[in-house]
Amino acid sequence: MAQHRHKRETNARRMPRAALVAAPLAVVATMSAVTMGVLSASPVVSDADLLASGSTSLSSSALTNRRDVTVSRSQLRSAAKFEAKARTEMERDEARKKRERRERREAAERRRAEAKADRLESRATLRAVRGADTRLWTTAALNLWAGPGSDAAKLGVVDALEKVLVTGRREAGRAEIVLGGASRWVSADYLSAEKPEPPETGPSLGGQCANGSSIDAGRASLYEIHDVVCANWPEVTSYGTWRSDGEHGQGRAIDIMISGSTGWAIAEFLRANYAALGIEYIIYSQQMWSVERAGEGWRGMSDRGSTTANHYDHVHVSTN
Repeated sequence: MAQHRHKRETNARRMPRAALVAAPLAVVATMSAVTMGVLSASPVVSDADLLASGSTSLSSSALTNRRDVTVSRSQLRSAAKFEAKARTEMERDEARKKRERRERREAAERRRAEAKADRLESRATLRAVRGADTRLWTTAALNLWAGPGSDAAKLGVVDALEKVLVTGRREAGRAEIVLGGASRWVSADYLSAEKPEPPETGPSLGGQCANGSSIDAGRASLYEIHDVVCANWPEVTSYGTWRSDGEHGQGRAIDIMISGSTGWAIAEFLRANYAALGIEYIIYSQQMWSVERAGEGWRGMSDRGSTTANHYDHVHVSTN
């Protein structure tokens, strides 16, 4: 009986093996969870600790935060300035590009307009050249110009007493003629429908001065001019050479003291023989003729204020 009772008591205290294993695992899991919670929780700070650190840790943290805020605002301002500058540069660049595009467009339009004008002018010139059927006489040697404008290129000279084909177009005092199948422009006032009469026998180079006049000059050509004028117009007895100003001071100019039609006869004679006498230009009666612009004939001059200054009482001759 005793043995049987001991057996029952033993069986009553025995626990299942699964329960024996699960119980320790539950304890370990519980302790791990508690440990992790403690480690992850914020530490508890007592009032004493707060008071002790109030003047140090918290103050330092607050100052650090303020410095961070100040730096951040400065950076924002710098960024804003940079952005504004970049925007201004972009706007300027865009304005420059627009201006360049506009200038290119305007230049292209000008080129097209000029090309169109050239084409129209070429057609008009071609029609004028083909339709030219009138001939006029040149009364003097005339410069040939590429066009009627003052900036036209000089292309040569046409001799006097030449019968030239004209187109009928005139502009700025010039007339268009056809020479060698090409368009040229000459001074219109020196074209005539009637053939000019050959010059009458008159003054000539050479001869001797017989009226007793003489000059003192710096160029041999001035002595030749004096002699030929004196030989052909003995009534002229007064001449002027040396003077302190301009070409007179250089010894290469002479004044022939005469007026009226005789003065014009002398001036025209000298103009006709300019090459033989080494003449550069002549002035008389407020008119000027020069070798450089011979094709334009006599050209008017501005009023200089007096009879002598306007060369009404003498023929002025300058030599090379």
